[in-house]
Amino acid sequence: MGYTHPAEPDFAGVIGRTIEESEPRWPDGRAPNGAPSVVLITLDDTGFAHLGCYGSTIETPHIDLLAAEGLRFTGFHTTAVCSSSRASLLTGRNHHAVGIRAVSNMDTGFPNMRGAVTPKAAMVAEILRDNGYATMAVGKWHLCPMAEATAAGPFHNWPLQKGFDRFYGFLQGETDQFYPELSCDNHFIDPPRTPEEGYHVSEDLVDQSIAWLRDQTSLIPERPFFLYLAFGATHAPHQSPTAWRERYRGRFDEGWDVARERWFERQKAMGIVPADTRLAPRNPGVKPWIELSAMEQRFAARLQEAFAAMLDHTDAQIGRLIAFLRELGRLDDTLVILCSDNGASQEGGPLGVMDEMKHFNLMPEDLDAALERLDDIGGPDSHSNIPWGWAQAGNTPLKWYKQNTHGGGVRDPLIVRWPRNIADPGSIRRQFCHATDVTPTILEVAGITPPQEVRGVQQMPMHGASLMAAFADPAASRPRAIQYFEMLGHRGIWRDGWKAVTHHAQGRPFDQDVWELYRLEEDFSETDDLAAAEPGRLKDLIDLWWREAEANGALPLDDRGFFELFRASRRPNMPTSRRRFLYRPPISHLVTDACPLVMRGWRTTIDLHHPQAAEGALVSRGSLNSGFVIYIKDGRCVFDYNAFHDHSIVSAPIAPGDRRIELVVERQMDGTGAAELLIDGASCAKGVIARMLLIVSSLGMDIGRSPRPVSPDYAPPFVYPGLIRSVAFDLPDLSALMGGAGARAEATAAMARQ
Repeated sequence: MGYTHPAEPDFAGVIGRTIEESEPRWPDGRAPNGAPSVVLITLDDTGFAHLGCYGSTIETPHIDLLAAEGLRFTGFHTTAVCSSSRASLLTGRNHHAVGIRAVSNMDTGFPNMRGAVTPKAAMVAEILRDNGYATMAVGKWHLCPMAEATAAGPFHNWPLQKGFDRFYGFLQGETDQFYPELSCDNHFIDPPRTPEEGYHVSEDLVDQSIAWLRDQTSLIPERPFFLYLAFGATHAPHQSPTAWRERYRGRFDEGWDVARERWFERQKAMGIVPADTRLAPRNPGVKPWIELSAMEQRFAARLQEAFAAMLDHTDAQIGRLIAFLRELGRLDDTLVILCSDNGASQEGGPLGVMDEMKHFNLMPEDLDAALERLDDIGGPDSHSNIPWGWAQAGNTPLKWYKQNTHGGGVRDPLIVRWPRNIADPGSIRRQFCHATDVTPTILEVAGITPPQEVRGVQQMPMHGASLMAAFADPAASRPRAIQYFEMLGHRGIWRDGWKAVTHHAQGRPFDQDVWELYRLEEDFSETDDLAAAEPGRLKDLIDLWWREAEANGALPLDDRGFFELFRASRRPNMPTSRRRFLYRPPISHLVTDACPLVMRGWRTTIDLHHPQAAEGALVSRGSLNSGFVIYIKDGRCVFDYNAFHDHSIVSAPIAPGDRRIELVVERQMDGTGAAELLIDGASCAKGVIARMLLIVSSLGMDIGRSPRPVSPDYAPPFVYPGLIRSVAFDLPDLSALMGGAGARAEATAAMARQ
C-alpha cells in the first residue's frame, strides 16, 4: 500500500514506509524533443513597403538577409494599432476577445477594452515556460493599463506575471530613444549610459538580449529559449545616432511621389505585389510633392531622413543579434519571426512635426523656426514624426494608415526564417494570414498542444491557426476562411479572398457608413470598389461582420473619440482620479499616465532640509523638448517651464535649513500661466508662463533628480543631496479639468503616442 503527498497527490512514483518500499519519480520539466528556440522580433509603425525586401530604398540589409534565408509573407494582417496587435500576436486570439480593443491606456468599462489581456487567454510565453522554455521579453510592452505602470503596481499585467522569466524595456507605448523610461523585471531603472557616452535604447535592448542569451546558452544549453524583442522603432520619436542620420542626407529630396512610384516598381519586380497591381491614389490631405513650398519640402524630406535612419540603425541591431546566434551555432535551430504591428503612422499630420507634443498642443508647426533646427531632427532635441505623404509611401501600394482597417493600416511585413522546414529560402508566401496565427505557429513548431487550462483558468479557444504548413508548401491552404477587423469604428471583414471595409467618420451613425468591396486576390491595393456591382455579396459580408463582432466580443461599437475614451478610463480607482498627490521621497519614476494632470494649473508644496551649497532637481517632468522642473542651483530655487525650448523661468534665493517651497501655477484665459514661488510662506518671485501646454510631455516625472534634462542649465541626473521630506501636488476640481479642448488634446496625444 502506497501513501500520497499533500503537495503532489498525483505523484507518479510510489511512496512507502521506507525508501526500500518506495520508487522515485521526477517531474518532466523539459521541452518536447527537438523543440527549437524562438525569436519573435516586432517593429512598430513600420509599413508594408518600408523594408528593403518589401520594396523601399531604405537600407535594411540584415532584415533582407533574414528574408533571403527564409520567407516573406505578403498577406499578413494585423489589427491597425500596437497594443491590440501585440495582444493577438502573443495569445493567438482576436484582440477584442482578450480585452484590448485599442491601446492599453484605455479601460472603457466594457470587457473588450480593459487595457490588459484576460487570464482566459494565456500568452505564448506562459505556455512555453510551462513546457520547459526560458522566456525573455525585451523592449516595448504596452500590454498593461498604464496607470498600473508604477512602482506600486499592481504587477499582474507586467511581463513577469504574463509568462516571461525576465523583462528589460519600457512599459509605455513609446519612449525617448536617448532618454528612455526603462524597467527591468518589476522595477524602474536608469539607462546604463548617457547619449554623450553613445547611448541609444535600441542598442541597449540588443545588448541585454545578447547578455541573457549568453547566460542561458552557457548555463543550461539544453533548454530552448523564447525571446520576444519589441523595438521602439519605427514609432515616433524617430531618433538615431548622428552618423546614421547623415547617411540619408538628401536621399528623399525628390519627394514622396517619386519614392512611392519607385518603391512600387521595386515591389512588382520582386514579386511582392502582382504585376497588374495598381497604385492606390493619394489619401485625402496628401498633396502632390510639387505643390509643397520649398520650406515644406525641406522639412518633410528631413523628417523622412530621420525615419529612414532609425530603421537602418534598428536593422543593424537586428544584425548584431543574428550574428550572435550564428556565432553560438544556434541560429539554424532557432525559429526567427519578424513582423510589424500595424501600418505607417498618420499622427504626423499633413506636414509632419518637429515635436509631436507640439502638434497635440494645438500649436501649428512654425516652418521658419523648424528650418533653423533641421539638424536637430532625429536627435535628442526633437520628437519628430513623418507627414502623411511619407506614411502612405511606407504603406505602398496601399491606402490609409495605422488606425484604419484598409490595407495601409492592417497589411504588414512578416518574415520567417527556419531552415529546418523551409525548402525554398528567399521565396514569397501569399496566403492570407493574421497576427493571431503567430502563437499557434510557434506552438506547433515547438510540438506543444495549446492547453485547455492555465493556472486553474479555463482557456478560450485559439482564433488563429498555424502557418507551419506554408513553410514547406507555397500552395498550402490558407489557415482561415474568415477574419474580421475593427478599430475605433473603422471596420472590415475578409472571407475567402473578398474584403468589405469602411472608413468610419467619428459621430456618423454606423448604419450610414459607406462600405467598399474588394476582390483582394485580383486587387492587392484595394482600388477597384465592387460594391455597386456586387450588392448581394457586400450585404452578406456586412451581415457576417456583425456575427463575427458579436462572437469575438467586439461590441459595443464605440466612436466617442480619444477624449471620451480616455475620460471613460479615468474611473474612480485610477491614480489620476485624485486631486491631491502626496509623495514621500525617495520614490521611483512615474510614467506620464500616473502623473498629476497639470494642464489647468497646480500647486506644488515641497518640505525639505536644504544643506549649505546643495544643488539638484526637486521635481522634474518631461525632457529637453518640453516639460517643467523645480531645482536648486547657485543658491537659488528655480522653476523652469519649458514649452518646446521656450523657457519661462521664475527664481528666488533660498537659504540653508528647513524650508517649505510652494509653487502656484494658474492657467489664464489667454493660454498663458501665472507662476508664483513662495518660500516658507512668503511670496518671493512671480512670473508669466508664455504658453501653458495642454500636454506637458510624453515622458513622466521624477522627484529628487532629473535623469532626463528639462533645462540646459544642468546635466542629468542632477540628484539633490538634501532631505526631501514630502512633495505634494494639489489640482483644481477634476470635473472641470476634464472639459474643453485641453483635455481633448491630452487624450488625442496619449492615443497617438501608441
